Amino acid sequence: MTNAAQSIDLQAVDAYLSEQLPGYAGPLTAQKFETGQSNPTFLLQTPEKKYVLRRKPPGALLKSAHAVDREFRVQKALQGSEVPVAAMHVLCQNDAVIGSDFYVMEHIEGRIFADPTMPDETPEARAAILDEMNRVLAALHGVDIERAGLSDYGPEGNYFERQIARWTKQYRASETLDIPGMNALIEALPKAMPPDDGQRTLVHGDYRIDNLIYAPEGSACLAVLDWELSTIGHPYADLAAVIMQWQMPPGREGRGLAGIDRAALGLPSDAEFVARYCERRGLPGIERFGFYLSFTFFRMAGILQGVAKRAQDGNASNPEHAARLGRYVPIFAQHGLEALER
Repeated sequence: MTNAAQSIDLQAVDAYLSEQLPGYAGPLTAQKFETGQSNPTFLLQTPEKKYVLRRKPPGALLKSAHAVDREFRVQKALQGSEVPVAAMHVLCQNDAVIGSDFYVMEHIEGRIFADPTMPDETPEARAAILDEMNRVLAALHGVDIERAGLSDYGPEGNYFERQIARWTKQYRASETLDIPGMNALIEALPKAMPPDDGQRTLVHGDYRIDNLIYAPEGSACLAVLDWELSTIGHPYADLAAVIMQWQMPPGREGRGLAGIDRAALGLPSDAEFVARYCERRGLPGIERFGFYLSFTFFRMAGILQGVAKRAQDGNASNPEHAARLGRYVPIFAQHGLEALER
């Protein structure tokens, strides 16, 4: 392994869990998941049980990024709700253990669909799986944040205003070359922002089908993963993120549905997915959806630029993949500008 983000100190983790996690018994082995570019993620295995560990990457990091403590908090708050999540076991905020914060959670056996075309499924199964994705998203936005103890999980005020400011700052801090499309998008987005409609819900921040674990059979979602970008904000950002992903090229790299005959595969159109979501939430429809879609392209471009910067600095979880993802930044910026024109 080439850097500290690729490995963990098994002896230290074993000693920590032996003391902090009831029922834990080593010896312990670990295998790093290929996914999890931002926060390196490992499968932990003992003779009797499996766990998952997510850690903050070591090294110099952007302020407020990689907040594994927030991931732990929100998933713990959602236990037993209509939003399925893995059980949270322990959170360690002592850097002396493995060099950065980490948490350990339940390992859930199931299916993750990296390719939204789900080539091994029938049209009926695909339709049911995406309808379940839609149901969970509506349930997520229906969480009573006060009852869940999450009313302070994000600041008051206009979500899109603060997010555009935050990701502009993050993008500039990780900028490795001048990209005219991103400069234009950063200038155009604030001017196109709709008036705040007062919606304030829990948002996931990176809601995609490959961040969901489905049951080994059937269409039930067992857990929503990767809560690093979650906050209290505007629900349309999550909905637009789904549609954004589908604009990408098909295949494991783009993980999109561009050019796919969705009807033949049993997959909903963008409009059908949005309409079903609105029906579940009792909404009449969504005006100026192009802005929300543009925002998600902008934010993803900022995320990918951060990944590329970590690759350049030697802190990436998967350096080669990170550098490759960085090449998508101009493409996402262009998609964002096009969405604003719709």
